Amino acid sequence: MLECRNLSFSYGEKPVLQNISLAFEDGRVSCLIGPNGSGKSTLLSLLSGLRKPDAGQVLLDKKPVCEYGRKERARRISYVQQSAPTDFDFTVADVVMMGRYPYLPPLGGIGTRDKECADKAMEKMGLLALAARPATALSGGEWQRVMIARAICQDTKTILLDEPVASLDLSYQLETLKYVRELAGEGRCVVVVLHALALALHYSDELFLIKDGALFAAGAPEKVLSAPNIMTVYGAKAGVERLEDGRLEFVPRYDG
Repeated sequence: MLECRNLSFSYGEKPVLQNISLAFEDGRVSCLIGPNGSGKSTLLSLLSGLRKPDAGQVLLDKKPVCEYGRKERARRISYVQQSAPTDFDFTVADVVMMGRYPYLPPLGGIGTRDKECADKAMEKMGLLALAARPATALSGGEWQRVMIARAICQDTKTILLDEPVASLDLSYQLETLKYVRELAGEGRCVVVVLHALALALHYSDELFLIKDGALFAAGAPEKVLSAPNIMTVYGAKAGVERLEDGRLEFVPRYDG
């Protein structure tokens, strides 16, 4: 279980997050939503332990995340940033294999288990045919799939994904989020930042709506994505409707 208590963070004089307390359970897909600049990506980086809060704390299995050593933390949390650099000439297979770093002995090499994890991750993300391609020769969408594959290869109980499908084609968006649900079904704690509210409704177990660095609403997706909440936070007309077959859909209202 991952949680944060009374978390606050500022960039210099600019406050970004204000006294946020959240809990993310194992076996569920929890989604952070909110407008640009609301603090979602900053919150995810704090949850990962890569940034330290100005106040409050992040707990992983009831222990402050800052008390885990680097390798131990990497065995427990994998984190896919929104935009990671691609200015190094490793192959796709090399980058995915980096997910096994926390498990390798100081003087040991890559073992059978490591290769199996990397191959499985590349297969899941449709990358086997690109395994030998240099990272610098990839498109933005391909690179994003490589970063997700590396996180899968890392085989952690907690997975943090910042806009994982933003640059992917529609088919890969749906396949990736379907697999994210499968990972949660295996008992993992998955926290995702998404801008696409229709996808957040369909693939999340719970939503946390962030506005101006503070928690505005939390709970079941269909309740958080209510028309009043969307108007207040996004300034747009939209809401959730139930279709004739019982499925829920997020529906924008178009003026003009």
